[in-house]
This record gives sequence, structure tokens and C-alpha cells, in this order.
Amino acid sequence: MNDLPIEFRRSSVGQFFSRSVLVIVVLGVLAILLFNSFFTVDQGYRGVVLRLGAVVRIAPPGLGFKMPLIDRVVRVRVQTNSKIYDRMETYSRDQQLAEMRVSVTYRIVPEEVGSVYAQYGSEEGLVTRLIDRRVNELAKTVFGQFTAAQAIQQRSQLNQQISEAIIAVIDQSIVVIESIQVEDIAFSAAYEQSVEARMMAEVEVQRRAQELEQQRIQAQIVVTQAQAQADALLAEARAQAEATILAGDAEASAIRARGEALRDNPDLVSLVTAERWNGFLPTTMIPGAAVPFINVDGIR
Repeated sequence: MNDLPIEFRRSSVGQFFSRSVLVIVVLGVLAILLFNSFFTVDQGYRGVVLRLGAVVRIAPPGLGFKMPLIDRVVRVRVQTNSKIYDRMETYSRDQQLAEMRVSVTYRIVPEEVGSVYAQYGSEEGLVTRLIDRRVNELAKTVFGQFTAAQAIQQRSQLNQQISEAIIAVIDQSIVVIESIQVEDIAFSAAYEQSVEARMMAEVEVQRRAQELEQQRIQAQIVVTQAQAQADALLAEARAQAEATILAGDAEASAIRARGEALRDNPDLVSLVTAERWNGFLPTTMIPGAAVPFINVDGIR
């Protein structure tokens, strides 16, 4: 072996090294191709499989396979997501400057992920080009239909009208608007103080009106009670008068009946007197006075 020429030994080593490098390169390429032939999509996402830039299919969550170096996968979220629109400046109907905080909750329809990618390129593109513009435009338009006081006092109605206006113009077939909330409305400090003072004044007026109404009702109760008492006294007086009249009529009738009885029966008086006499004569006699049961004129 040692007798081999040096040039031959160098040539053999070089060939071995070249072959080793080639094998390593081939294995590396195969590994790269292997690892690039599959992909994963998380739950709540869909994978848009692109082949040379064109959409070929939509991959569901889980493990998927693609052609290495030719296909690529763009993941699009289909979970419910929210975006906050903070410090949105707008004017009320009475020209009061306000800052609104509005939140929009939305989700992309899973079956329309391909259309979303084809039209907007990504979820961010969808939000920027479709939702942002509509929210800014319509929230300000609807708010401008309310005065500042109405926006504060009728917050739920304002929220409902903004939601209806935005949902009506956004294509719900590709993105579903689940809710829109007006989370805050801020006016200038001076205006908020004036509104608070006016509301307190209105509350005071309502309180006074309630007090007056209570006093009116109480007065009516007193009048009703007094009227009832007067009616009761009048009824009692009438009853007493009627009773007196009836008693008088009865007594008169009795007297009249007794008179008629005495007139028709003269001896009845003597009979009653005799029945009531105790059998004793008076011990003192007044000259000319009548003596019970003794007819003096007859003796004479």
C-alpha cells in the first residue's frame, strides 16, 4: 500500500471526499423536500394552499401535505376576534365634539376563506379595507343624528342604530359581525359639567313635581274624608229627626186613641182610678176639693 504513488493516493482521497459531499448534499435536499412536503394548521384557522400564487384548496385544521418548493400555505384565522376603535372624533347634532370608543366583534366564515384571501389578501386586509372604513364612516354619521344630551341619555338606542347601519352594508356572507358596542363617549369637561348640572336641575324639578302631586293627593284624601264624615253626620241627624218624628207621631196617635177611648167610655176613668186606688182616703182635705170615689153632690 505504501508502495502506491502519492498522486494515486491523493486522487483516491479526493474522489472519496467528493462523493461524500455529494451524498450529504443529496440527503440534505431530500430532507428539505421531505420537511417541506407537509404542514400543520391550528384549530381556529384555515390554511390557504397556494401553488405558484394561485389558490388551489383550503386546508382544515390538522396535518396537511403539499408539493415542496411549489406550494405554500397562508393561515387565516376564523376564530372570533375583536377590534377597538379608540378616540374616534365626531360631532353631535348640536355641534358638540366627542370622542367615541367602539368595539367590533367579527369572525371570518370558514367556507369563504379562499374568497377573503383572493379579495383582501389576509385578515388584516379585510379589516382595513372593509370593516375599518365602514365603522368610521357610519358610526360618525349615526352619532351626528343625536344631540349630545341624547347620546348620553339614549346610549342603547345609539348603539343599536350604529350596529344596524354597519351590519347592513358589510357582506355577512364572508365576514359575520357578531356585535358592535359603543363602550364610551367622552365630551369636553365643561360640557359634561353643564350636562350634569342640567340633569340635576331636571331631577329637582321632577322631585318637586312629585311632591306637589303627593300633596294634591293628600289634600284630596282629606277632602274625601271630611265629606264622608259630613255625610255620616248628616245621615245620623236625618235618622234622629226621622226617629223623633216617628216617635212624636206614635205618641200623638196614642194620645188621640186614648182621648177617643175616654170619650166613647166615660166610666173607663173611674175604672182605672179604682184599680189604682190603694184603699186610703186623704188625711187632709181642701174645702171644695174632690174626694176620690165619693160623689159629694149625690150625698147632698
